[in-house]
Amino acid sequence: MKLYAPEYYKNFVCIADKCKHSCCIGWEIDIDEYTLNKYNSLSHPYKETILNSIETTDTPHFKLAKQNRCPHLNKSGLCNIILNVGENYLCDICREHPRFYNYTTRGKEVGIGISCEEACRIVLTSDNYTNIIEIDSDNGTPQEYEFDAVRKRENIYKILSDRSVSYDKRLEQISRKYEVGLNVNTDAEWQDFIFSLEYLDASHKNLFSSYSSDVLPTPNNTLYAERLLAYFIYRHCSQADTYEVFRASLGFALFCEKLFVSIIEAKQLTDIDDIVNIARIISEEIEYSEDNSDNIKLEFYF
Repeated sequence: MKLYAPEYYKNFVCIADKCKHSCCIGWEIDIDEYTLNKYNSLSHPYKETILNSIETTDTPHFKLAKQNRCPHLNKSGLCNIILNVGENYLCDICREHPRFYNYTTRGKEVGIGISCEEACRIVLTSDNYTNIIEIDSDNGTPQEYEFDAVRKRENIYKILSDRSVSYDKRLEQISRKYEVGLNVNTDAEWQDFIFSLEYLDASHKNLFSSYSSDVLPTPNNTLYAERLLAYFIYRHCSQADTYEVFRASLGFALFCEKLFVSIIEAKQLTDIDDIVNIARIISEEIEYSEDNSDNIKLEFYF
């Protein structure tokens, strides 16, 4: 089976200690069985440190240290497992993050999730999101679907990337073509809904209160909004196996784009670092919460 990715995927490299929002802080990291066996088989002196850092009840995972840091994240922001025994001893989650995978009608697709600040920067500054290229092969065969989400995604990208048409008209065309729009709720109802979501950081509830369905990005921010929407469509619509699931996933993407635009325009953000941070927060709070994502998508089912 072929493995595909957006062309910008090849530009991603973890920036490690240069990252301001380390994925090694604040997240409980599960350890897959294969890697756990490798840790038990180590002959390196660092073996005991690794084993003593693992909570084995329920799903094995690293016990978070002070300030919710991974116990192997050193003061310089580097991983002591890599420094002592090498990258081959990272567990699946650490090795793969921020990558995600989708099975589609034509094969397997991979992308980079924007809860990672470097991945987010690449997504928001890369103008080649329509180029989905073959990068490798993978075990297995493409799944057979009666519904072809990839073809519909390509049709949306043709509309979205046509800059001879104003951005708001492009969004209208997409909404009209696929019968999905944010008018399923009033702004007041969306505000109540946003306040009902679960949050990792309670302050983000107030940040998200900037939501407005009427706001449009300034000319300088339009490309960021377009690329962000393309990312959410790639990640969430591509593996839909029915039109209903595709519509709900597209509604989710449109909602996240509108939330992003509402915040950056309310705060009048122009600096790329600030804009990346807003997109990253939306991904972290909404996209990486299965409950939040599912609840938003439910709003768009007939």
